[in-house]
Amino acid sequence: MKILYHHRIASKDGQYVHIEELITALRALGHEVIMAEPDAIEHKGFGSSSGSVKMIRTLLPGFLHEFIEFAYALFDFAKIVPLMLKHKPDVIYERYNLFLPSGIWAKKLFKVPLLLEVNAPLYAERKKHDGIQLDWLAKWTESYVWRQADYVLPVTQVLADQVIAAGASAASIRVIPNGINQARFSHAIDSATVLDKYGLHNKLVLGFTGFVRDWHRLDKVVQAIADNKGRAWHLLLVGDGPARAAIEQQAADLGISEHITITGIIDRDEVANYVAAFDIALQPDVVEYASPLKLFEYMVLGKAIIAPDRANIREILTHGQDALLFDPAQEQAFTEQLCALCLDGDLRQRLGKAAAQTLAEKGLYWQENAKRVVTLLEDRKNDK
Repeated sequence: MKILYHHRIASKDGQYVHIEELITALRALGHEVIMAEPDAIEHKGFGSSSGSVKMIRTLLPGFLHEFIEFAYALFDFAKIVPLMLKHKPDVIYERYNLFLPSGIWAKKLFKVPLLLEVNAPLYAERKKHDGIQLDWLAKWTESYVWRQADYVLPVTQVLADQVIAAGASAASIRVIPNGINQARFSHAIDSATVLDKYGLHNKLVLGFTGFVRDWHRLDKVVQAIADNKGRAWHLLLVGDGPARAAIEQQAADLGISEHITITGIIDRDEVANYVAAFDIALQPDVVEYASPLKLFEYMVLGKAIIAPDRANIREILTHGQDALLFDPAQEQAFTEQLCALCLDGDLRQRLGKAAAQTLAEKGLYWQENAKRVVTLLEDRKNDK
């Protein structure tokens, strides 16, 4: 099967992990994948962001850079058309982005099905955090793309409900959570090197991976460590982000800087070694519709997970069975669960083992996701 994979992601970050892993899995199944993407992305290293996009958003008024975003769809459509003519793909697989109806235009022009992967309700997200000037255009493009796709693939049921509420047909919805690449996490794990490098032997390692923001509330972890100074608890933050400076300052103010390690951005191929060094894997908060990639990294390595008791997390984990879930509405709930987990080694071992079993039982792997995508296409062909 020939698949045209269409996206507008210009940064090599967690978003691009999803793109690369699914493409790799589809190709491993024997399918041809043709890329329709920003030209510069293939030359960027992991962790790189789009400087030009940041500059445009900083220098131009909101309505103007939003108009440019929509105008890009015309340029993008002009790139897709020759690819469609040359390769004659059987399907378009698109990662949804705001102000981007070009994939739907190509679907209609060439009369091929389009599968739309949705990772976030971008209209609502941007309106809440950054504001939207061309409100009607943003809302229209989101609703138009969601309604016109043959299948919409949200990463959680929570997100699926939002897509349906916006007018998409419930019959077009298939929830496909994020997953994990078994091969990347099944090679010889070298946690000893990480423990040696940062002096973490004989420490209880509380680990977090990814781009840390204030809303992740890692300040609670720092405070818990400070409240238990006599214990060898250590926060290992594998990544970077805008909350880094505040975390480091809080640790310094509390006199526990030696209990905090922030690695900066780590190469993807090294992440497994770092997660393997964790005793407890932290997901202190998460947006209500997300399918966090780090969650599956924690699970595949059998780590004891603490996460918020939100509907999207409950789609994957069960409190007391394969994780400890806390009420995010109660300020002390996370700290209480964290301390309980820190003080109970048997509980950590049991939850970690069960988390790995849950991952396997639910088939939360990229190759399984690729099979689900292909099955949808085959079923559609059989219906015709």
